[in-house]
Amino acid sequence: MSNTVIKVSTKTIQLMNEHYSHSLLEKKPPGAIFTAKHNGCTITAYRSGKVMFQGNNHSEEASNWGNPVVKQVDPIKHQTSGNPLPRNLSSLSIIGSDEVGTGDYFGPITVVSAYVDKEQIPLLKELGVKDSKNLTDTQIITIAKDLLHIIPYSLLTLHNEKYNELQSSGMTQGKMKAILHNQAISKLLKKISPITPEAILIDQFVEADTYYRHLKGQKEIIQENVLFSTKGESVHLAVAAASILARYAFVKAFDELSKKVGVSLPKGAGHKVDQVAAQLIKQNGKSSLKHLAKLHFANTEKAIKLI
Repeated sequence: MSNTVIKVSTKTIQLMNEHYSHSLLEKKPPGAIFTAKHNGCTITAYRSGKVMFQGNNHSEEASNWGNPVVKQVDPIKHQTSGNPLPRNLSSLSIIGSDEVGTGDYFGPITVVSAYVDKEQIPLLKELGVKDSKNLTDTQIITIAKDLLHIIPYSLLTLHNEKYNELQSSGMTQGKMKAILHNQAISKLLKKISPITPEAILIDQFVEADTYYRHLKGQKEIIQENVLFSTKGESVHLAVAAASILARYAFVKAFDELSKKVGVSLPKGAGHKVDQVAAQLIKQNGKSSLKHLAKLHFANTEKAIKLI
């Protein structure tokens, strides 16, 4: 079977593990961290830092994460991800950008960029702003309703119909996210002008060079003072605020979809999701999922097998 092998950092392997969480396989070879099957391509990440892509579109899928391993290539260059973070970043006035819904079978992807002035940091702490993953939906709704009136933000929602259209045309989820972040940041910069943030921090989902490669061909690419960090919500409250607002928008859209179909749609991509998807296919046919779900997730085939 033809394949592509790349060498990446431990941090990138963690990002990949999260990205392919909906299509992980139970069996993995010795020395492997994970094995996943995504769109006919089998991805295996090893503790050595090497990742093998086998099968359909292996080179294209690999290009989302790094360059093929060749002789005399220093693997260190794959460990960099943009400029280093300033030591005082947490106390600066910055734009934070985060997304929600990428690992959920049902529901849209929501991306929010939010500007937090350093003078507002104590207030946000008082309101309980932190990583949305550590908050309940009820807490998110309460905090988000306050944030809506306190900080400037830009929200973009990628609904499932458009997501499935882009995905079936060959666009990866990583490229979709990069475009959404870039557009949200651009809109927010125009909204807060003439204020110029001291930095822009994106919650890292891919290496910086890959992020900008995804943006090739876009009319405007925001690069000045742009920083990347995993777990960005712990680096600056602007990312945490963006995470909360994105989650709030996601929950609202999710609830609207549930009401529309008359079924309580489960979040995530687990077995319960398979069962509900199977129920919806039985009732309305597979085509009914195109406005509800990310059809390329393994859940679609699992639901069909359940039927």
